[in-house]
Parts: sequence; structure tokens; C-alpha cells
Amino acid sequence: MIIPVRCFTCGKVVGSAYPEYVKRVKMGEEPQKVLDDLGFERYCCRRMIVSHANLIGEISQLG
Repeated sequence: MIIPVRCFTCGKVVGSAYPEYVKRVKMGEEPQKVLDDLGFERYCCRRMIVSHANLIGEISQLG
């Protein structure tokens, strides 16, 4: 689905960093380094980014 705007556990904004994370990982950077650079130090916030499955194209009528 669509990435949540905030972390479910601590409330930190994570949704705006997801496109940057995906872009940098596709370019070959290590996910751990990207998350560190984006400022995600807590496990809960990292979980929100790493475990997200982008399924919007599969459920939308336009995709």
C-alpha cells in the first residue's frame, strides 16, 4: 500500500524519506548506510521503511 506518514511506534515522520531511500538503494548503496544518512536510528522507524511492500499498483484500477 502507501507508506505510512509516521512511524507506528514513536511517531517520527518516515513517509517523506521513502522515495529517497528507494532511489539510493536502487543505485547500489547499502540500505543500512542510507537509513543512517536519512537519520533513522531507531529500530521502529527502520522497520517502517525496510519492511514496506509497495502494492498500490496491484490494487489500483489504473495500475
